[in-house]
Amino acid sequence: MIDVILALMLVGSFIVSVALHECGHVLMALLLGDRTPLYEGRLTLNPRTQIDPVGMLMCVILAFMPVPGATAFGWGKPVKPDPWKMRVGPNAGVLLVALAGIIFSALIGAVAAVILHFLPPVLYSNAYLLRIPQLVTVFATVNFCLAIFNIIPLYPLDGYEIVYTLLPERQAKGFARSAPYGPFIILAVFFLLPFLAQLTHLSGFPLFELPYYITLGSQYLVSLISHIDAFSLYFLMP
Repeated sequence: MIDVILALMLVGSFIVSVALHECGHVLMALLLGDRTPLYEGRLTLNPRTQIDPVGMLMCVILAFMPVPGATAFGWGKPVKPDPWKMRVGPNAGVLLVALAGIIFSALIGAVAAVILHFLPPVLYSNAYLLRIPQLVTVFATVNFCLAIFNIIPLYPLDGYEIVYTLLPERQAKGFARSAPYGPFIILAVFFLLPFLAQLTHLSGFPLFELPYYITLGSQYLVSLISHIDAFSLYFLMP
């Protein structure tokens, strides 16, 4: 069974969260002296500017998949700063800009979890008002999911840029050859493998359930910060 309301919350939270994530990259680039992303109009919450079609498709598929542990994450359009305009140098600048998106998403998730802790008890008094803390829980979880997901070293995720800047020049050139295949690998691991797991007896194998484990870890972080059972609230379980 698909929880349509939860799926819509996941998709809506992703759209806002990924826009904030990309703004985090832009703000770091500005802090380091590069205004290129600003001139390209990337400091905005407009989904048309920030959303990548394939990344959005992955989010929607995950949100509406009839599998246990509904989740949603994907990626936005990569922010492309000019490495030579950053005062800390090209490699350090690209590294910091890439890290900024991960850190920004984690901070937003933490702030949302703190807000969840201080929501008035009256919101838990009936099924309709309970949707408000559920939405805050989902939003916090999605942001933590984005932070964790973007650590993966596959293009167009931030982890790719982080690894690329840390590798020696020769190894970096070899690593860059994986970029065209990155989106296909991500879709295979996060969509195809979980789907196959439902048709086989491999559902307990961690690689086949990465979306579930990332979401579970994110819910644990929300619970740790908010001191509220985020898993039960996420799914509105009694």
